[in-house]
Amino acid sequence: MRPKRVVVGAGKAVAVALVLLWSLVPIAFIVVSSFKPSADIFAVPPRITFSPTMQHFADLWTQWRGFFTGLLNSAIVTAGATLVAVVASTMAGYAYSRFRGGAMAGTAVFLVAVRLLPPIVITLPLFPMVNSLRLNDTHLVLILLYSTFFVSLGTLLMRTFIDQIPRELDEAALVDGGSRLTILRRVIMPLSSQGMLAVAVFVIVFAWNEFLFAFIFTSTRAKTAPLFIAEMMGSLDAFDWGVLFAASTVQLLPIMLFVLLTQRHLVAGLTGGAIKG
Repeated sequence: MRPKRVVVGAGKAVAVALVLLWSLVPIAFIVVSSFKPSADIFAVPPRITFSPTMQHFADLWTQWRGFFTGLLNSAIVTAGATLVAVVASTMAGYAYSRFRGGAMAGTAVFLVAVRLLPPIVITLPLFPMVNSLRLNDTHLVLILLYSTFFVSLGTLLMRTFIDQIPRELDEAALVDGGSRLTILRRVIMPLSSQGMLAVAVFVIVFAWNEFLFAFIFTSTRAKTAPLFIAEMMGSLDAFDWGVLFAASTVQLLPIMLFVLLTQRHLVAGLTGGAIKG
């Protein structure tokens, strides 16, 4: 029996190693190449040792100054979308957790169905509406789109967390004269903070890297970093690959650092939301 367990454990370890290899090697190639001299990036055989250079980052600053404006736009949109999505998901999750009924169950199914729609399906009918409201090429339109896109998933996740909070706490607060909003703010939110963090991480990763909505609904003022990277890729005939890798590294590092710093709380939040109290 024990040898079988060893084989299964070894198989799982190999599978995890392969997944990590598949995921991390391209990222490592991009980051390392951003510090390589241009002649060494695609050298055959690949050069493991090289003299690091910051020239690609300097060229990125001089040739693509707008990219850094795009990073600022991405940060504004990501922060706004995260705030709206987390607050809306927490409030909706509280409603779904504490108020049950046929109508609530039906709307929960609707939430799941909407989340399954491909983004491109909803962009076409939204375009004339956004134009009529004069929201095109604004941070607000991306904030609303990104937060709306994740409210369904965030609501279901927060409902799972709030289900674990005893209803007796709500009842005690109501007896003391607290309103539903007070209960949500002073009881529910502090006790479900890990779930809120999990929702925030999902929204941040999506909003920081999203391309389709930004491509369709922005052009200049609210243009995000992924759009500038796409423009760089379109000009590669007379373009230094090192600059593209430098831009990708600059765009990638903030989100990677954020996920690494919050991974412990994120794992705790996701596993906590999967266990019924």
